[in-house]
Amino acid sequence: QAFLSVTSILDVAVFRDHFVLEDLVGEMRKQSPALSFGPLQPEGQIAVQGPFPALRVLREFLLSKAKSLSEEDKREGKSHQRLNRGAAETRNSVRDAHGEKQAVVLDTDVYHYMRHFLPKTFQASDVVISGVPDGDITTVCIENAGGKAGAAHALRVKKRIELHSGELQKKLRKERLSLQEHSRGEKQRYKQLCERLQRHYPGVLIIPYNTHIDVVGPSAGIFEFAEQVRS
Repeated sequence: QAFLSVTSILDVAVFRDHFVLEDLVGEMRKQSPALSFGPLQPEGQIAVQGPFPALRVLREFLLSKAKSLSEEDKREGKSHQRLNRGAAETRNSVRDAHGEKQAVVLDTDVYHYMRHFLPKTFQASDVVISGVPDGDITTVCIENAGGKAGAAHALRVKKRIELHSGELQKKLRKERLSLQEHSRGEKQRYKQLCERLQRHYPGVLIIPYNTHIDVVGPSAGIFEFAEQVRS
């Protein structure tokens, strides 16, 4: 299994005054069938995963929506109160995206691999970094801890995580060893075998679950590892 997709968090809260956000997300799904959409969060953020070209097309679609709404507001001459509220929402969106709190969505397997082999990626002074796995994706939050580094530092940490994640997605593969038909004792023996073999494959990570074991790493390493276990 190859990692051939990218992930992004979109903030559609700025459309709240003009659309029912659930309807807008439905329109986005129809517009971009190649993309996978996570649940819409109460604050208006949604995780989107898929090929980069499809994400770029979706971005252009949302930008055209925003532009048409801006032109509509100018034509209709909205009240001063309405314009101020819209401006405040825009500032909040920018602050969330480029301010003291950053978020990046990673493939969960890539996240675990980075935590194991590149732990310093998630270590930085004056910021708190936390990961929240949710199935195939993990949301990593980078929040300023109140030091002097400021918002720019949190953004640099986010960029570093994105850089390492992008590099790993190009070279990592995954093999899944099913444990569905095995007894509890057999499952335990399989996991112990994997742990022993892992010492001879320094670039391979095993992620055990109740029903299977995921083997993540460079293609040659994980295929050889999986064959060893199966034999």
